Amino acid sequence: MTDLSVHHAEDQHAGKAATTQRAQRKMAPIVPAQNIAGRALVLVIAIMTFLSCLTFGAVTLVRDTASVWENQISREATIQIKPVDGLDMEAALAQASQIAGEFPGVKSARIVDRDATARLLEPWLGSGLNIDELPVPRLIIVTIDENNPPDFAAMRAAITPKLPSAALDDHRTWVDRLVAMARTTVTIGIAVLALMLSATVLTVVFATRGAMAGNGHIIEVLHFVGAEARFIAREFRHHFLVTGMKGAAAGGAAAVLVFIVFSWWSSRNMATPEADQATALFGNFAIGSAGYLGVVLMVLVIGALTAATSHVTVVTYLSDIDVRQPDAG
Repeated sequence: MTDLSVHHAEDQHAGKAATTQRAQRKMAPIVPAQNIAGRALVLVIAIMTFLSCLTFGAVTLVRDTASVWENQISREATIQIKPVDGLDMEAALAQASQIAGEFPGVKSARIVDRDATARLLEPWLGSGLNIDELPVPRLIIVTIDENNPPDFAAMRAAITPKLPSAALDDHRTWVDRLVAMARTTVTIGIAVLALMLSATVLTVVFATRGAMAGNGHIIEVLHFVGAEARFIAREFRHHFLVTGMKGAAAGGAAAVLVFIVFSWWSSRNMATPEADQATALFGNFAIGSAGYLGVVLMVLVIGALTAATSHVTVVTYLSDIDVRQPDAG
């Protein structure tokens, strides 16, 4: 009798296990694996991820380029001497350079020679320019110690009485404007990124509710016969996690490809005026390892956000069912 009881218990356990497996197999298709809505959701998530990664990359480029500009500007000051009647320009340049070089915090004072001045004006006035024939100001580049900058007010006071046509520009105004512009651009980029992520969340909410509406009667029956809300939510979460990761990975890969193509184009066209202007504004379009890591994190965040949103939506839906059921009774 003992052996028969044991075999009977084992048969019952095996039968329950088989029943559970069949139930799980039946419950697995709660969320359609592939349908038109699912493919459309993958496409929408891919587009939103692509735009989010482009926004993140653009913010990274602007921030890095502004930092390079700020560092370059803060390391230099400029003395400009305008030509006036009776002024010996070469002697004036030498005198101003000597005065500036004597101040503590000045590493060097370099006179921009005639050829270099002509090259600076070449994009506007053409080649073969004779600067002696035009009232062209001359420049002195003053390299300063960033850790111990000179007293620019005292430098102006020393240069101006001896050379009235000379003007010292420490670029502080440009640096302040540049920092303000960079901060504004970064703030706008973060705001746009937040709006895109919000739109992605709303899209997933609508898609989850649509999937539940199409299978609502099955979900309610499973819920009332004892299927735990965690199991049903897990099915939806797994489905939308896979969907979100597919779309996010496709959008992130497309964004990385765009940055690689622009970086390659910039490196191949360095000698052209168009590339020179673009490089001056945005660098070489390389977002660097930090930028690419940010794209990967963006893909993971959007995938996780998709899964979490669907989970919360399902749990809320099942809670509403529990609230409505006593009223219906």
